[in-house]
Amino acid sequence: MKRDPIILIVVAMVISIMLVFGIQRVHHAGIVPPGKLQGKAAPDFSLPTTTGQTMKLSDFQGKAVLLNFWATWCEPCKVEMPWFVDLQKKYGPQGLQVIGVAMDDASPKDISAFAQKMGVNYPILIGKEEVGAQYGGIEYLPSTFYISRNGKVIEHAFGLVSRSEIEANIEKALGQQVATK
Repeated sequence: MKRDPIILIVVAMVISIMLVFGIQRVHHAGIVPPGKLQGKAAPDFSLPTTTGQTMKLSDFQGKAVLLNFWATWCEPCKVEMPWFVDLQKKYGPQGLQVIGVAMDDASPKDISAFAQKMGVNYPILIGKEEVGAQYGGIEYLPSTFYISRNGKVIEHAFGLVSRSEIEANIEKALGQQVATK
């Protein structure tokens, strides 16, 4: 089957135009690349919990926060969640607050049931794309941001990382010295 080169050129031009306008739209939408957040104040947000209450990031002022964007269908997220449960127990008394932000289309009831099944002991919020955009656009799940007690993003990780890396970032957020090996 012969392909008409003019059709291929037109298709390539249309795709190029779409990409250019898409990139411009991202710049005008206020999306900040995640690396540019490091050392800056974490964007505040207000999101509903699975029970319908509203929670703000600023509600946790003075605490170190592990902010984790995840989804019920995300397999690496399922690996991390038990670690977060343990780390919340271990570091919660020292001022850590783990916060999960569900970024999928499941209902709040289904997200709540999933979190309960996973034994989650930290707040689960229902995410919105606008909040994800404030954090650089959540292209990968899980995406985790570590926020210090003074409200600044000190580290971020995309995808599954080791438990020891998560714990080291928590200790940094809490302002503790991390032992080097």
